[in-house]
Amino acid sequence: MLFKKTPESTIDYKTSLTDEVLKDLYFSMLKPRMIEEKMLILLRQGKISKWFSGIGQEAISIGVTRALNDDEYILPMHRNLGVFTGRNIPLFRLFAQWQGKKSGFTKGRDRSFHFGTQEFKIVGMISHLGPQLGVADGIALAHKLRKEKKLTAVFTGEGGTSEGDFHEALNIASVWDLPVLFCIENNGYGLSTPTSEQYRCKDLADRGAGYGIESHVIDGNNILEVYSKISEISESIRNNPRPVLVEFKTFRMRGHEEASGTKYVPQELMDEWEKKDPITNFRTYLLENDIITEETEEDFRKKITAEIDENLQIAFSEEEVTSSESVELEDLFEEFKYQDIRPSINTENIRFVDAISQALKQSVQKHENLVLMGQDIADYGGVFKITEGFTEKFGKDRIRNTPICESAVVGAGMGLSINGMKAMVEMQFGDFVSSGFNPIINYLAKVRYRWDQKADVVIRMPCGGGLGAGPFHSQTNEAWFTKTPGLKVVYPAFPYDAKGLLNTAFDDPNPVLYFEHKALYRSIRQDVPVDYYTLPFGKASKVRVGDEVSVITYGAGVHWAMEILDEIEFFNADLIDLRSLQPLDVETICESVTKTGKVIILTEDTLFGSLASEISAIIAETCFEKLDAPIMREGSLETPIPFASNLEKQFLPRHRFKEKLKKLIEY
Repeated sequence: MLFKKTPESTIDYKTSLTDEVLKDLYFSMLKPRMIEEKMLILLRQGKISKWFSGIGQEAISIGVTRALNDDEYILPMHRNLGVFTGRNIPLFRLFAQWQGKKSGFTKGRDRSFHFGTQEFKIVGMISHLGPQLGVADGIALAHKLRKEKKLTAVFTGEGGTSEGDFHEALNIASVWDLPVLFCIENNGYGLSTPTSEQYRCKDLADRGAGYGIESHVIDGNNILEVYSKISEISESIRNNPRPVLVEFKTFRMRGHEEASGTKYVPQELMDEWEKKDPITNFRTYLLENDIITEETEEDFRKKITAEIDENLQIAFSEEEVTSSESVELEDLFEEFKYQDIRPSINTENIRFVDAISQALKQSVQKHENLVLMGQDIADYGGVFKITEGFTEKFGKDRIRNTPICESAVVGAGMGLSINGMKAMVEMQFGDFVSSGFNPIINYLAKVRYRWDQKADVVIRMPCGGGLGAGPFHSQTNEAWFTKTPGLKVVYPAFPYDAKGLLNTAFDDPNPVLYFEHKALYRSIRQDVPVDYYTLPFGKASKVRVGDEVSVITYGAGVHWAMEILDEIEFFNADLIDLRSLQPLDVETICESVTKTGKVIILTEDTLFGSLASEISAIIAETCFEKLDAPIMREGSLETPIPFASNLEKQFLPRHRFKEKLKKLIEY
């Protein structure tokens, strides 16, 4: 049915949708608008702390949400209240979330729309914005691998398209033909910065061409255009999986958040867009065409008002959230019941690198939902040949080469976990993790604590010096991650430990940083069980037993310590290989120091702010009265790692450790 354009409307509405669908779209837009109007009142009354208004942008949220199926994930942003109400989330839970109450979605641990919910298939953003785009890739990848005809919709603003994550995520989606609907809400301003100062292309949709992605520009204030076109695009994506980029032209009628105001916006621009209000125009159209009446609308407004007031009362009457230290710490990690799988008696003498390869192969066999991702890991087998032959055995769906875009790949790993799979991300060199630092620190590490979502991701970190690889291929940067609550960190020194700990890392549903020292890859051999087995996190290994000095170290430091103890012919040392850095085996450390009274901690990391510093503090606080000498530490020089052999030897702590150990023994 073709309706005429009404004189009062600024938008030409043409549709064949039924009256029931038209009414549903209108009332679905009206609900978030009325909630927002109430929130602005509560904000002025000091009853909520902050608000990011989406007034004037309701057509986008509702149109996209209505076009998707309820079991398809949506990743919204601050101004997408309509996504949440469109999925029929109980209002008291939203209100409780905004008030920091326990019945919200984050137990008071996060605010606003920074939450997700598996029940309603919504994954909220973090303040860093960009990482959610890579997460959408991972969710969509899981659908594609399971051959499900589903898509994932993810939102960003025009400002967010300047972030590297946007470009990385589009590139991955394009290369992998992922069923992702990338939605750009171009609302004119990034806080106070107008689009003229943000980009120079005519339309942001033009950026799709650079990635070979189909793109569209849609009037974001026309609900029928949004709903109809997104419905058509979504059905096409389900049947022909691929990414599509959509730019919605709209406007932000209020400040970035209410405190910022809109004084920087020319009044004539505000007046122009006020005439394009999606609800006002659509209401006029529906009234003019006798699809709704003022009476039916008034009845619906009364129902919404009553629902808002009732649910606000529930939220306001709820007690302020309280917790305990034990509860807060317990909620940091997904529950993991370690299964101690004993090794077989059949062993073979293999290298450190072979043990890692075996663990990867056996874990991929055990976990049918595990996907390995990394640069050059497929046919080439990785730069260290650890995954050589894996594609022939497991296929390219599960052994995936990635573009050089660490941030979005980590985000994709998070998305796989959200959608019921496991992921491994190999950093080609551990140094490169800095390009993926944000999603590890701010997404993987915090997501379980924030909204009870596990991050079932292992990140492999080839690391360490001694090979003349220079400042960008030699770091051992474990302290970046041991400092971050929510991450587990392991760092084996022997092939036997490397295999068992990596198997456990894949069993564990929490994010694990797995450090593997490159200098040990082909220099260390050991008899290792042929079959699958596991080793527990948080348990150190006593490599040597003595009662005069405790030497605490990990990684290559264990081998340096053994060599030096032999060189100086000192055979009465407790040599502890930590193996697991987070969780840390404090009990074994303290037992050893209590026995010997002397301790030296060796790390390959630069010393200031290192794990050695933290262990020293633990010993000083816990074992001070048992000490017979000052706690000693040794680490690398406080410089980047140099390339030339003599400079690198000077940088690494081996020779200084030898002198300091002798000093401690003689103390």
